[in-house]
Amino acid sequence: MRNNGAMSEPALAPRNAFIGVIGVWAAAFIATVAVGIFVPEEWRVPWMLVAFGGVVLLSFAVQLWYGRTQGFIFRVAGSVTGALLLMGLISVGFGLAALIPS
Repeated sequence: MRNNGAMSEPALAPRNAFIGVIGVWAAAFIATVAVGIFVPEEWRVPWMLVAFGGVVLLSFAVQLWYGRTQGFIFRVAGSVTGALLLMGLISVGFGLAALIPS
């Protein structure tokens, strides 16, 4: 047998990638609720965009921390798409609540 150089060893027990996706969704939920509660109505949309930008960066950071290249784009896309849908649904709820006279 010859020496094949420094070969990488497969991960014996890789971390669950779905936990990172759920974590990003949880962060999106918390950020959206915080923006909806603490930001005045006229500033909610710009702050939702800022929160979504933070969620996108968080998604990249979490998936890079995971350390596997297989399925990276799929995991990031799942994190970002789920966060976008979640933030959209919650912001629709805040928008409908703003239509109700107090």
